[in-house]
Amino acid sequence: MNPALPGLGFGLGLRPPHYEALRGGPLQQLRREGPRPRVDWLELISENYLAAGGRPAAWLEALRADYPMALHGVSLSIGGSDPLDQAYLRGLRQLADQLEAAWVSDHLCWTGIHGTKLHDLLPLPLTEETLRHVVARVGEVQEQLGRRLLLENVSSYVRCAADEYPEPHFLAELAERADCLLLLDLNNIWVSAHHGGVDPHVYLQTIPADRVQQFHLAGQADGQTIKVDTHDGAVSAPVWDLYVEALRRFGAVSTLLERDAAIPALPELVVELDHARQLAAAVAGGREEVRP
Repeated sequence: MNPALPGLGFGLGLRPPHYEALRGGPLQQLRREGPRPRVDWLELISENYLAAGGRPAAWLEALRADYPMALHGVSLSIGGSDPLDQAYLRGLRQLADQLEAAWVSDHLCWTGIHGTKLHDLLPLPLTEETLRHVVARVGEVQEQLGRRLLLENVSSYVRCAADEYPEPHFLAELAERADCLLLLDLNNIWVSAHHGGVDPHVYLQTIPADRVQQFHLAGQADGQTIKVDTHDGAVSAPVWDLYVEALRRFGAVSTLLERDAAIPALPELVVELDHARQLAAAVAGGREEVRP
């Protein structure tokens, strides 16, 4: 893990249904009632809070007294052909500074064209031309934010005929040339591999260990022939297996459990997060038999 950024432990994506449980009571309550939930840090969807005022802003201030925070964006469009949105970058830097965010991340993808937002995380052709394009844009973003950017691998369901790099080689080269960091989404690796990507084990071995700052864990929907990255259920057994392998490869990397739909009560997610803690402790302790 890059020594310039902290290790945060085991966190959850911040979602409004959990505000009060994380806070330990309503917003106006002065003191927490009872122990803090076993959540080390929170990840915010950047776009949900860029113009936050009123109660959302008050909740953030209350929660950040207890939890370190990181920002995770969905609309940077680092691989897009439109110019980078300077107003968005200014707002993102302001929010990151305000919250003293541990880091800022987004996705290696494009999200729109000619000013039209497609509201999806679309994979890129993995070519040398794309690589040069993204490296230049990462440099601009890091300059504007005054900090290093984390980029996440997205799920893909088809391969581009023009690809010149396997995805993990592209990520490794990008991180080196742009001097950025990586957020490895292990569920996305599993989903992409199912649809004709590289072997997930080769994927992990290809990524340079010193560039990985964070893991994502999430669930997927299994169809008859496809897997869909839905974030609406528990982490699957194969992804837990991949997490154990990733821990052995990269060490104690900050881990985030995502749930974006069918969101359960906080205690249910904390149980799943505790499972990640237990696996990490087993790997760190050198136990040969690790049971996801």
